[in-house]
Amino acid sequence: MTDEPQKLFAAVDSLLAAIDDGTVLPLPDERVRLREAAGLTRAAIAQALGTRVPSIEAWEAGRAEPKGERREAYRRLLEGLAQRHPAPSPLSSRSAAPQKPAGKSLTRNPVAPTARNPQPSTPPRAADPRFPNGPLAVLDGDGTAHCPGGLLLECPATTIPQLVEWTLGQSGLGADRLHRHGKDSDPLIVLTARAAARFGLPAELEDRRGLRLPDDHPVLRQLARVKWKLTRRGFGPWPRIYRPAQDGHRQCVQLAVLPWGALDTRTWGSAGQLPAPELAQVLGDYATRVLTPRGSAAVCGLELMTALRPPTRPVKDSATGTWSSGPNPGALTHPVDPAPPEAPDEHPVVTALYTRGHQRTPAEVLDEEAFEWIRDPEQLTDDECTKPYAVGIDVNMAFAAAANRLTVGLDAPLHVNAPAFDKAVPGSWLVDLSHIDLDPRLPNPFTPHGHRPDGPAWYATPTIAYAVELGYDVHPIEAWLRPHSGPYLDGWYTRLRDAYLATMERLGVRVGMSEPDFLAAMEDHQHADEAQAIVLSAIKATVKGGLGKLRERPQGAGYRPGERWPALERPTWRPDIRAAVIATARVNMHRKMLKLAGAGLFPIAVLSDCVVYVSDGPSPLDFLPRTAEGKSLPGGFRLGVSPGMVKHEGTQTLMWAARMLDEGHNPARHIKSTDAAASGE
Repeated sequence: MTDEPQKLFAAVDSLLAAIDDGTVLPLPDERVRLREAAGLTRAAIAQALGTRVPSIEAWEAGRAEPKGERREAYRRLLEGLAQRHPAPSPLSSRSAAPQKPAGKSLTRNPVAPTARNPQPSTPPRAADPRFPNGPLAVLDGDGTAHCPGGLLLECPATTIPQLVEWTLGQSGLGADRLHRHGKDSDPLIVLTARAAARFGLPAELEDRRGLRLPDDHPVLRQLARVKWKLTRRGFGPWPRIYRPAQDGHRQCVQLAVLPWGALDTRTWGSAGQLPAPELAQVLGDYATRVLTPRGSAAVCGLELMTALRPPTRPVKDSATGTWSSGPNPGALTHPVDPAPPEAPDEHPVVTALYTRGHQRTPAEVLDEEAFEWIRDPEQLTDDECTKPYAVGIDVNMAFAAAANRLTVGLDAPLHVNAPAFDKAVPGSWLVDLSHIDLDPRLPNPFTPHGHRPDGPAWYATPTIAYAVELGYDVHPIEAWLRPHSGPYLDGWYTRLRDAYLATMERLGVRVGMSEPDFLAAMEDHQHADEAQAIVLSAIKATVKGGLGKLRERPQGAGYRPGERWPALERPTWRPDIRAAVIATARVNMHRKMLKLAGAGLFPIAVLSDCVVYVSDGPSPLDFLPRTAEGKSLPGGFRLGVSPGMVKHEGTQTLMWAARMLDEGHNPARHIKSTDAAASGE
């Protein structure tokens, strides 16, 4: 008889002892779940444990296990995360499922790997016992509600009022507030075409302009009979159904009607055609990383600002001991009118000053927009003409990065004549910068078109601060200033940055990669996981749309200039903040281009966050300057995934780019064979 049985028994005893000692690590899938539930990247864990990112990847894939002290530290981390983010329990959630005499109970049906979704995505976070089933559900025509993570609920509702009652009373859906003075996210129910038909909704909206059901539609009468209300936008692709809060208890459900185009393809791509379980996961990932969708990407961007910095907070009266609502410091607390140069042409403060049809000059209107500039082809040098390639690089999340640590005004503007410039005070300044003579091979940083200004013009504080940084004296003629200020968008930037980086990591692009590895990963990242690519598109659109919403123009054919429109009544209607962000992004671009110019490199075209250079080779590595140590030029463009760093936008031949310049077209717009402006961040 061999000693093999004794060896096997000894191995089993050792494994049992490890279990008794509590040193067995969770399964690989659970390790991934815990990290993602906490919003941690692999890079963050690797740094904390003193190891490399590939090691963390191997541990999470089950290909390797940590050893010695590092194993103990990793186990301690996972135990701590498990206490903060316990796994959803079907038994504990079952009470939230609707019950029928022969109905199905709550089950979990994990999203199976497919060509579109190669691996299960982020499961719902279950830290809040009030919302055990996640933030949202996609409802199919048979009454099955698909939640993130494969969770299935049975919804017995056959009318919209019943659906609202079930969602609030039995579904267990919702999400915790993002700020302690904010509000919990309303549960979202996404209606597929079959589900919409089940509730008596038409296949498409007849009102193509207003995008809402008529007031006499049976569904609206059903809601009115049981005292449910609709917001001002009515029952359209994103209806919000509510009752006034009672005793601080909020009753509100958000719906999204897929057949009516709730998921705009420009933001969500093909998400609207995904099977219900996969769509629930895509929307759940966005909800976990950003917030529960509440409308278009622009609406979500704006709602995220308010969710992270609510306008009000509870305030206790020291005399009476009672609580009331008061302004929240650092937030936008009430609507304010803009200064005349900050307002669009339709605004009442503008129509009161100028006759109809008047074209305002730069001395009458603030025009802080992104660059759109091309170099005069006559300025191409002989050396540049010998280069075979034109290579475009694009700044990651350029406008989000510009919002980081940006001080903006929090109140109404004050008018001042001949003020001394102070870069710490946000506002709009009338200054003459036309005397500043800059290299024509670079775009002028003081105009969106990149040409020298003709005379006095209005500028946001970041633009004037850059002129001072370049060494020029500035003498403002007048200004509209906001001394009450703060970094309003800091939290907004941080959440969107973290969402962007977490999604890019799921697509195989990580912080800390070498430049060649980063470029290689970026070549195929859009195809690595279609579901995560959709989430990435939505995050970028949230940045762009949210900033655009700060200067929302009037809508509807019946509008007349000089009338107020609904957006003006929002505290977040702030064109001056949008101008400050765009000015900062433009200045940041110019500052980096100026650094490269010092190394002898000048762009041939710029469009928003994309800049094109001539190159000896087809890669950014072929032209981006290096230090003697082989590192990126300090203060210049750096390749990498983080916001503010750059990626490869596209490559064409120099002959192609020269032809574009000769014809007056911008090579940056088409460097990757698509319209760069349409897909901007």
